[in-house]
Amino acid sequence: MAGRMICLDTNYLILGVREGSPEAAELVGWFQQGEELIVASPAWYEFLCGPVTGAQIAAITAFLSRVIPFSELEASKAAELFNLAGRRRALRFDSMIAATAITAGARLATNNLSNFEVFVPHGLNLA
Repeated sequence: MAGRMICLDTNYLILGVREGSPEAAELVGWFQQGEELIVASPAWYEFLCGPVTGAQIAAITAFLSRVIPFSELEASKAAELFNLAGRRRALRFDSMIAATAITAGARLATNNLSNFEVFVPHGLNLA
């Protein structure tokens, strides 16, 4: 179904530029189906920390419609999610990424289901 939005987790950005990976194939498929691919600025930051080449950045950017800024709205939602998930330090960045997907009305594409499933009861939809 076209016209839907998918927020990419850091692992989808990293693996999406790896030729022959299942994630790269999914990105191409979603893009061809007209899905709007977005990324939360905290995930974009993690991706850019690399190691990553300029060519890889350009390749993934070609698929993205936008990088969603982490504003007051996302910060408030992330804090709520972090607290609801038991305040586990390991979930700080994940709560930020989940909050961005929720506030954007997007499904989240991630390979790290164990960390993100805790946010599903609080509004996160997984791709």
